[in-house]
Amino acid sequence: MRDGRKRSPVATIAMPLLALLWTIPTIGLLVTSFRDREAAASTGWWTALWEGGWTWDNYAQVLTDSSVTGSLINSVVVAVPATVLPIMFAAFAAYAFTFINFPGKDVLFIIIVALMVVPIQVSFQPMLDLLGPRGLGINGQFLAVWMLHTGFGMPLAVYILRNYMTTLPGSVVESAKIDGASHFQTFWRLVAPMSSPAIAAFATLQFLWVWNDLLIAKLFLGGGENKTIIVNLQQMLGTQGQGAEILTAGAFISMVIPMIVFFSLQRFLVRGMTAGSVKG
Repeated sequence: MRDGRKRSPVATIAMPLLALLWTIPTIGLLVTSFRDREAAASTGWWTALWEGGWTWDNYAQVLTDSSVTGSLINSVVVAVPATVLPIMFAAFAAYAFTFINFPGKDVLFIIIVALMVVPIQVSFQPMLDLLGPRGLGINGQFLAVWMLHTGFGMPLAVYILRNYMTTLPGSVVESAKIDGASHFQTFWRLVAPMSSPAIAAFATLQFLWVWNDLLIAKLFLGGGENKTIIVNLQQMLGTQGQGAEILTAGAFISMVIPMIVFFSLQRFLVRGMTAGSVKG
């Protein structure tokens, strides 16, 4: 049923233009990935649209590089636990902030939310000291990156999940208490299933953030055998710009898994992010 509202002609024109401007760099990157180094260095990518000169050599070179396959696997090994762990801990915390009364609950929640504005870069040096040889000695291992991404992702996860859980009907939880269900049973059987949109929304954001991360992976995993695909791509580019054509091809190969995750969970993203923003 139509609500009778008219579409703004400015918005009708502006939105396609914004979408086109957002897409043009990606199209240029895609076209460049099918050009050899000489063509990419001598002419703009748009000239290939009418001059031709397409080649699959860049993709063949990337796919035959064993380090690319290994770094893709490493990225999966990093991203999956670094997505599941903050969701698991944050879901328990969000349940407590929503349905359990304890002293200082509101103050603690404000402190956790305030941590979202603290730049993660300021903690790198203390974390390098803590996780390095003089500390726990796990720098360069997957465990170090799992811990960091879990800690950095927790404030946003708690905020999103807690806001969503406040929109759930409290009568359901009260009925579970009357029936003798424990908090653990109430969480797993009622609250967690009903919170699946918010969980999926944060999982999408967290997975994309961890997958595309360069700085943490570079500092705490390095460029050795545990390097991620993003670090591997960064190493493909030489000091004089050589390898740029391989870099573009590798970038599109690295996009396959994040795109699968995003399109699988996109229907939950908006619903989970906007829930709890308006009450009525």
